[in-house]
Amino acid sequence: MRRFLRRLRRGRTTVPESFDYRLVTPMVLGSILNPINSSMLAVALIPIGRAFDAPPAQTAWLVTGLYLATAVGQPVIGRLVDAFGPRRLYLAGTALVGFAGLVAVFAPNLWVLVATRVLLGFGTSAAYPASMSLLRTEADRTGVHSPSRILATLTVSNQIVTVAGPTLGGLLVGAGGWHLIFALNVPLAAACLVLGTLRLPAGGAVPSGVRTDVLGMVLFAGSLTALMLFVMDPAAGRWYLPAVGAAAGALFVRRELAATRPFIDLRVLGGNRPLLATYARQFLAYTVTYTFLYGYSQWLQDGRGIDPASAGLLQLPMALAAIAITVPAGRNAKVRGKLVAGSLIQLAGCACLLLLTSDSPAWLLLVLATVFGVPHGLNSLANQNALYAQADPERMGASAGLLRTSTYFGALLSSAVTAAFFQDGATTAGMHGLAWPMIGAAALFLVASVADRSLNRVGRDAT
Repeated sequence: MRRFLRRLRRGRTTVPESFDYRLVTPMVLGSILNPINSSMLAVALIPIGRAFDAPPAQTAWLVTGLYLATAVGQPVIGRLVDAFGPRRLYLAGTALVGFAGLVAVFAPNLWVLVATRVLLGFGTSAAYPASMSLLRTEADRTGVHSPSRILATLTVSNQIVTVAGPTLGGLLVGAGGWHLIFALNVPLAAACLVLGTLRLPAGGAVPSGVRTDVLGMVLFAGSLTALMLFVMDPAAGRWYLPAVGAAAGALFVRRELAATRPFIDLRVLGGNRPLLATYARQFLAYTVTYTFLYGYSQWLQDGRGIDPASAGLLQLPMALAAIAITVPAGRNAKVRGKLVAGSLIQLAGCACLLLLTSDSPAWLLLVLATVFGVPHGLNSLANQNALYAQADPERMGASAGLLRTSTYFGALLSSAVTAAFFQDGATTAGMHGLAWPMIGAAALFLVASVADRSLNRVGRDAT
């Protein structure tokens, strides 16, 4: 210590600045809005369907509506965060969340409720790219190359609400009906607005000459929506939907390659293969995670005959396991070992779904939830650390948004697959059928984790 003080007086060293920990609470609270709205609904689909006399194929749009909006909204808002600063987008997005939650409480029919889920998708898309942008700014200011503890905090908080969402949703449904899972957004949004106003650094003036690639955004949204409409209800008479999606996608690529300020810079993205691989792994991992969250929750109620509150509690070990593995794993920024271990355990869990029967004992259900919690913790943390190391710092907001887009591409696919196998209800036979595409996605994730040699470099120079 004395040697350090002597060097400081002689001007040979400087005192490193510390991270502004006042930012952590609004960052965490804002970033959980999306996963909590995604996962709480898992145990409410059956009660909502009964309330509006709607089959699972229709209530699936409550899931798809939010995911479509999020898949489009994350990169769009991430791009705006890079251009206008995180504070403005954070506050606007959380205000929209509160409004959508309030409207949903009084929704007169299923399709109004679906519309509020779309609003929630856009509103909850702001906080995560804003948080990653703030994190990069603070890292540059303090000289910390990879703030692994803050990244782990964000990861743990998102994992907690993702896997504990069904438990919380079940308790809320049991206490006052499905309306409460939407009403919860009002106080959460209010807290984000207060903390964001008080603690987030004010942005400067809106930069002049900033252009928004509206046409690129419209083509991106149109392509994704058309493709998902077909995937949700594939039929020969709907052949035009994938055709429209492919055409819009081709126009999107052409537009982005020609635009001077593209919505998504495909040249930069295409030249960053490690980051593209991270997006692919995120897509595969969350295809499995969300298929389990929604498919398993519905099967517990229909196939196993368990009430929503108890079904939520049976999934609590998933949250506990994810937290237990993420806390120690978050102390190290290296990712390769986490991904390989996570993919192996995830594959084993998918295979175990084939053992389920209509009278499976409670201990087996608890063990299964625990098994799925471990890879969720490892994979989420590793992919987020990989993104932080691989993304262009000047495009951190957009890159983080695309990571969430990859997440919800997986969620969209899981929603479509679940609807296909549960057309006659969430039966045990449907659950067994659902296990096979999950096994396929988990196997691809394992191959992608083993084959990507660039992962060896991630975390080596973390401080």
